[in-house]
Amino acid sequence: MNRKTLALPAIAGLLAPLLAACGTETGGAAGGSDIVVGTTDRFAASQDSPAPFDPAYAYDTGVWNVLRQTVQTLTHIPRGGGRPVPDAASECQFTDSASESYRCLLREDLVFSDGRPVTARDVKYSIERVLAIKSDNGAAGLLSNIDTIEAKGYREVVFHLKTPDATFPYKLATPVAGIVSSDKYGATELREGFQVDGSGPYTMKPQVRDGRLVSVAFTRNPHYKGDVKVRNEGVELRSFDDAGSMAEALKAGDIDMMTRTLEPEQIKELDSDPREGVELTEVPGLEIRYLAFNTEAPAVRDKAVRQAMAALVDRDRIARNVYGPTATPLYSLIPSTIVTHSNSFFNKYGEPSRDKAAALLRDADVATPVKLTLHYTTDHYGAATAKEFAALRDQLNGSGLFDVTVEGVEWSSFRPAQKRGDYAVYGLGWFPDFPDPDNYIAPFLDADNFLNTPYVSHEARERLIPASRQEADRAAAAPAFQRLQDIVADEVPVLPLWQGKQYVASRDTLTGVEWALNTSSDLQLWELGRGNA
Repeated sequence: MNRKTLALPAIAGLLAPLLAACGTETGGAAGGSDIVVGTTDRFAASQDSPAPFDPAYAYDTGVWNVLRQTVQTLTHIPRGGGRPVPDAASECQFTDSASESYRCLLREDLVFSDGRPVTARDVKYSIERVLAIKSDNGAAGLLSNIDTIEAKGYREVVFHLKTPDATFPYKLATPVAGIVSSDKYGATELREGFQVDGSGPYTMKPQVRDGRLVSVAFTRNPHYKGDVKVRNEGVELRSFDDAGSMAEALKAGDIDMMTRTLEPEQIKELDSDPREGVELTEVPGLEIRYLAFNTEAPAVRDKAVRQAMAALVDRDRIARNVYGPTATPLYSLIPSTIVTHSNSFFNKYGEPSRDKAAALLRDADVATPVKLTLHYTTDHYGAATAKEFAALRDQLNGSGLFDVTVEGVEWSSFRPAQKRGDYAVYGLGWFPDFPDPDNYIAPFLDADNFLNTPYVSHEARERLIPASRQEADRAAAAPAFQRLQDIVADEVPVLPLWQGKQYVASRDTLTGVEWALNTSSDLQLWELGRGNA
């Protein structure tokens, strides 16, 4: 039997209406009481990344999905989305009309998982260590607008901001603002390895093999006090080398659910030919994919090269031929489902055109063919990434204006090399920290950005981004975001390609699947339970 339902999450007016189609069948996972969730996210500690799970360093969706289970934040995004609500705090609010002073009161008798009290001083310590360490991974940029932090007594903490920021409550809901203990996390150094400790819904026990995390056992934290309702006693998150082996584990009943990342072919097969006992759930998603440029690299320093690529790339063919119905073309950093989106790249370059690209290069006296290497990660976004980059190569080379090769690199080496500026052109995905247009602009254009890019737009950093944050009504920030999107389309420090849907597949004995992954791809394991759907 195959039953389909619809779910409509509320995202506080930021998203256009989206429907999530859910299917349910019969079946179940093997044996144990713990729920087992599969992922193709791979977690490794290395010389370049010795502390992958320290909140002061971590800035990756897969790692954040581990931290969200274990490290508590003052606020969190509620079930179904919307504005942040208190979690470790009992109340939080701006104390001024300018959105420059934000006050939180901690819950009474809040403790870490080891029983040690959580105080306002712990909150101050946790966030100040992030700013002191200022990791090159980019996460500290979310908190860089903090001027000072006051810990008033046992429970009250007040954040004084350098400039108004209506998005600050969202930033406090991200793992970089996680509350940690000074007993386990040094003030000026990262905590190496895979262990995480906090006051969140679960405690965790990592299983490591050859420097890689192969699984994490999450156990319900009996000391947890917060907004989340935990619907199970424990969940194991198990890492797989690829989506194929993860799917076989689901089919065999070894896992209950598989999430990031299902391949397009798997989604198509499960949708058109449902398997007995397996449910495919589509969850509204805000993921985007893009090319980024080291604008100081000789091959792409001239913006005419980047503009020519923007004029040539056929997003529709890539989305259709590589990803099918799971992706749609994107002509801005801000997805079409977020308020303030503008098709800035289409407005500037129109349909893919060799003639337009040739004219851009000719007018800038750029010799052709332009020789480039496009770098991508082989193991972070799924096997389809290789097909996508082969398609990009063929499109660019087919014009005769470029001589492009592609090179795939494992994520553990790719990300450090990208931050160092080793790659002239590289592909990345972005899963928003929170569903606001600011989080599709600032991580790429603001100071201390995620890309560690040499590109600087003073208009963006000094005027437009601060102006957009002054608007508590986010739709009122549309003029600033319109101009920001136009700057990106003209300068092309990044080249948006597509935005995607997200899917999970599960056994039908698992409940809460439709809530287990939100629009920002945050994994909410506490929503999962067992029973008849």
